[in-house]
Parts: sequence; structure tokens; C-alpha cells
Amino acid sequence: MGIELERTVDSIQVGTRHRTDLGDIDALAASIREHGLLQPITVAIDGVLVCGRRRLAAIRQLGWRTVSVWVRSGISDRLGLLLAEQDENVHRKPLTQLEAAALYRELKQLMAEDAERRQVASRFSADHQPNSDGGGNFPPPSGPVGKAREQAAAMIPGGTSYKTMEKIGHVQYVADDPDAPEALRELAATELARIEAGGPVDPAYQRIRAVAAEVEQARQSELHALAAEAVARVTGPGRGTKRKTPATETVRAPGRWPVAAFVQTWTSLADWWTHYDPDELAAELTDDQARVFLTVVDGTVAFADRLRPLLTIDPTETREAGDDAVGEEPMQQGAADEGAVPRRHLRAL
Repeated sequence: MGIELERTVDSIQVGTRHRTDLGDIDALAASIREHGLLQPITVAIDGVLVCGRRRLAAIRQLGWRTVSVWVRSGISDRLGLLLAEQDENVHRKPLTQLEAAALYRELKQLMAEDAERRQVASRFSADHQPNSDGGGNFPPPSGPVGKAREQAAAMIPGGTSYKTMEKIGHVQYVADDPDAPEALRELAATELARIEAGGPVDPAYQRIRAVAAEVEQARQSELHALAAEAVARVTGPGRGTKRKTPATETVRAPGRWPVAAFVQTWTSLADWWTHYDPDELAAELTDDQARVFLTVVDGTVAFADRLRPLLTIDPTETREAGDDAVGEEPMQQGAADEGAVPRRHLRAL
């Protein structure tokens, strides 16, 4: 994925995405003058700087004309253009959250590789030079991961934190994991579509974590049942008993999502209508966006009509909460006679 070469210092291009607060360059330059450059900086094939902004600044201060560089191949065109930008105010199509997260993961990997090479090259050096290559005037030691996440996120347009980037990456990982159950991968793909459309990241991340935990619990129950069966075969009189399906194991129809996903979805949507202005939405939404919303609402109402008769709950528990719900229709007489009323989190349907 890379090769070490000599390159002229002036030919290395530094884009505006690299940090400008370089800390104490004099100390780093003195260390390089005494011990040499222990680890080459990383550049793309076309000479665009990827990692090593402080090392390059120190080398230029020392007046070097050539320097050893690690030429990293396989960098995506999109990331290459981002690193080569010379004007932060250049007019471009804004990155979607998924595009930004993909660039973040790629850049973080490149920075982690650079940090790992620096750690290996300086492991037995006199002054452990890479420690001087962190951030600020008194940088902490840099390890294989170091500050790769923070630095990578800071270079991606949009100002999204690395924590949000990591959450999107986790959902993407689940969607692409061939070992995950099909229903879980489908749910992750649906959550990614919501994020791509501008939906919040954390609720989607929490839903995937909850469903994945339920899947893992079912798997562990299955393993325990298999272990119990094996013990019974060994210790039992003659033969083991027939294995029973664990109570926690649930067989679902293809594409059917678990209850945990339902709870997470509706918990994140509680009182959502209080945060929007219908007049503003009517003016701003495209026809397709409005059609998607109305289709989801129609399907939700139809599902709620099927669910209501199946719910048994004390009418006094939800009546008080339902008085302040927005857009709630009066209860049908038949439902009142049977004592079946909607749950609190369904009161606005």
C-alpha cells in the first residue's frame, strides 16, 4: 500500500485542511537536526501531504531540499481532493453525513498507520522523537491510535465530532457484516437511509445497539442450551434428553424487527410534532419528501388501528396523558366499551 522515496520539499503540497497550530517547531527541528528524521512524512502519489504537518514545517525550517516520504497508494479520489484543497471557502456540494463518515474512516486509518510507523521507528531512540509530534506546546505521547480520531474529524468539512462519526461507522459496520443476521443488517441499512436523509445519528445508533444486544443474548442462550445438552449426554443415565428451544429464542418472519427496535424508534419520536411548524414544512418540503412522510403516517395509523384492540391497559392511566396530545381523535365508542385504549406513546396516532 506504500513505498518510501526521496522527494523535494518544495514539491509537497499542503492543503488548508491541515492544522495551523503547530506548537513548538523549534524543539522538533532541533531533535531532527540531532537525530535525523526517524519516520518519513506521509504523502499521496501526487505529493499531497497526508500526515506529518509538523515534521514538514521543521524540515523546511532546517532548510532541507529533499526528504524521505512514505508514498501511500489507494487513497480515494474524494479524500485526495479534500486534502489538496487550497481554499477553505471553495464552493462545493456539502457532504452528506454518510460521505463525511466514510472520509473520516479513511483518513483516520491513514493517520493511525502513520502513528504506528512513527512508534516502531522511534521505539529505541534516545529521546523518543514521536512524543514531540503531538498537539500543542506540551503534547502527550503519541501511540498507534493517538489523536487520530480527533485530527481526522477536524479535517472533515461540517464540524461533526469524531464520536458522531464513530456511531455512523458502527451502524455501517453492522449493515455490511456478513455474519450478522439478515434482519439486523436490514435494520442497519434502514437506519443509514434515515441518517442520509438528515435524521439524528444517536437514536439510530442506540436502536442498532439494542437490537444487536438482543441478538447476542439469544445466541448466548442457544450456546448455553447446547452446553447443557452436551453435559446431559455425558453425565446422564444412558442418553441425553432432547434439546428444547430456549425460551428467549424468537423466530421471526423475514424482515421482521424485534420489539427493542420498536421501543427505541417510538421513544426517539416522542412529542416530535412539537418541534416543527406545519406552515414552514409545507413551504420547504419537496413533493417527494412530503409523500414519504404521509405514506409513513398512513401506514403507522393503520398499524395502530390493528394494535389498539390488542392492548389491555387501565383507561385512567392514559386518559390524563392523552388530554394534551396534538391531533388526537376521539375514542371510538366500541373501543371505550371494551376498555381498550391506546398506550401513551401511541396517543398522537
